[in-house]
Amino acid sequence: MSQVTKLWPLLTATHRYDKSISTWQRGHGVQIEAPILAYLIETKQGRILFDVGCDYRKIAEPALRERWYGDFPMGAPSMSEEQRLPAHFARLGLRPADIDLVFLSHLHFDHAGGLCEVCGAEVHVHAAELQAAKAQADEAYFADDFAADYNWKIQSAEYDLLPGVRAINTPGHTAGHMSLLIELPHGKPVILAGDAADLRENIDQEIAPGTLWQGREDMAIDSIRKLKALARETTAELWPNHDMAFWQGLKRFPEFHS
Repeated sequence: MSQVTKLWPLLTATHRYDKSISTWQRGHGVQIEAPILAYLIETKQGRILFDVGCDYRKIAEPALRERWYGDFPMGAPSMSEEQRLPAHFARLGLRPADIDLVFLSHLHFDHAGGLCEVCGAEVHVHAAELQAAKAQADEAYFADDFAADYNWKIQSAEYDLLPGVRAINTPGHTAGHMSLLIELPHGKPVILAGDAADLRENIDQEIAPGTLWQGREDMAIDSIRKLKALARETTAELWPNHDMAFWQGLKRFPEFHS
């Protein structure tokens, strides 16, 4: 039986960029506004955080912003104090120390930068992902986001974090990308695609994300198809990760899915 009780989508920032970043070899010259999301999962055995957004200091402090985003092709996201993880937690009467486990889909700056906000939690990441990030496999890995002495739990095979929460290997966007299947107590199960599918378009038309691990479009499309098959098998909703219209249709924090 699933141990999940509640699921909160958290808007941690927004980012305006060329659509081709999200859709392989299409959308050049089209600007989109994308949400940067994290998800808080409450269970009977503790609290899980799926992704952690950006490092606020690198956006808010001029010297750090210039260092990390000055020559970065995508530019810096927009992020307010109210969008930081501790601010979200406080609205629920929680502290960062109340997060038991962080599950990272991958280690790009907009998914792993906020680790500094939850430094006491157990951090799950795929072994191939951590290796690629440390090797600076692409420019979206910001080295000091994951350089601290975190409580790493290195994974490789698919596994249950606990009953009702299952890690799914979905490489392609990055070397060790993972998605998450969540069984809710009342509604349909939810699959958090992470950046295996930025937009609804990636899912519906089976289009690879615009950034790929070693150009492996085939691997990325295989992962999309794998998630779609899993969604059919489990009657789950498959949630894209950076789709503004889709996010606007979700319950707004502090409302939750259950």
